[in-house]
Amino acid sequence: MEPHRRVVSGMRPTGSIHLGHYHGVLKNWIRMQHEYECYFFIADWHALTTDYEDNSDIRESSRRMLIDWLAAGVNPGSATLFVQSQIPELAELHLLLSMITPTAWLERVPGYKEMQDKLHDRSQGTYGFLGYPLLQGADIMAFRAGVVPVGADQAPHVEMAREVARRFNYLYGRDDGFEAQAEAAIRKLGKKNGALYRQLLDAHQTHGDDEALQTARALVKEQGRLTLAEKERLLGYLEGLGKTILAEPSSILTDTARMPGVDGEKMSNSGNNIIRLREEPEDVEKKVRTMQTDPARIRLSDPGEPERCPVWELHLLYSDEEAQQQVQNQCRNAGWGCLECKQPVAEAIIAEQAPIRERAAQYEENPELLQRILTEGAEQARDEVRATLKEVRAAMGLAGI
Repeated sequence: MEPHRRVVSGMRPTGSIHLGHYHGVLKNWIRMQHEYECYFFIADWHALTTDYEDNSDIRESSRRMLIDWLAAGVNPGSATLFVQSQIPELAELHLLLSMITPTAWLERVPGYKEMQDKLHDRSQGTYGFLGYPLLQGADIMAFRAGVVPVGADQAPHVEMAREVARRFNYLYGRDDGFEAQAEAAIRKLGKKNGALYRQLLDAHQTHGDDEALQTARALVKEQGRLTLAEKERLLGYLEGLGKTILAEPSSILTDTARMPGVDGEKMSNSGNNIIRLREEPEDVEKKVRTMQTDPARIRLSDPGEPERCPVWELHLLYSDEEAQQQVQNQCRNAGWGCLECKQPVAEAIIAEQAPIRERAAQYEENPELLQRILTEGAEQARDEVRATLKEVRAAMGLAGI
């Protein structure tokens, strides 16, 4: 399978699947499973990177998550579903990649500092927390996946996976004589430019300095004394080009509207503001009725502004254009109270969830089927990962004697 036709994506079992997951992740999975070869996994190791002190709910959350996936329309006949910890080869690949990954690359991942600040109430001074982007990279590279659907906040993790794959290929995938030929080309740069090239090379390869990479590329391209082949060799020396042992993945940003929680902030389990995918109808109605609205609309006679109202964001997902226009007019002219505006949203959510709850009940009653899906998925996944790991071991000189 060509990398650009293969997708890998996972979800951490750290809470309930909610409408944000459904619209932001699962709908994309359901579409992609018919367009790509897909591997979707329950990322239980990743759950331990932030919740290692309280692991009591990981197993049950994993079971509920699988049921939610299936009930939403993820098809084990179209995609391979598995639990991350059931593929021990992923841990070995993570270990081997950690041997070549500069610590600075992990420390500069934007989400690292942000998550430390967000989770200040928990002890996050562990390698698992620092290294989880590399574990994500191992999850991706193990399947030679070329496509990773992510939100904008996760895109830097995929970019780091690209850099690690490129570095690995650079170290272990070069043809005989590649380094000697590159060194000869560096000498042709002259003493001053050669020293600058080496300095920039070290800054990028050791510290992940993107600005140094761009400067080095420009330096090489402007050299008139080098042949085209020598320029390409020096660019490859910078970027780790060589035999492709590990595929370089690319991210596909998920195109979805922001899903507001009942407090108006982004819906999240940590924010305790979610509407679960299988929420009971009466609870859906209660939560929607109590949602925050336009803070400037205090009295019923006050005109409102939909753009300031979180409920309007739900109308963009659940109402057609005619209904949206009606909401705009009624809100701005104080023709409706907020409860009247909320009611069609609650009804639309309940209607959308009804078949999902019905299908989920069937899976709840058939635990043997759930186990069979995961067992078969793990077998298929392990076959793929073992093939990749065999090449990685051989490239690193670990093929045995």
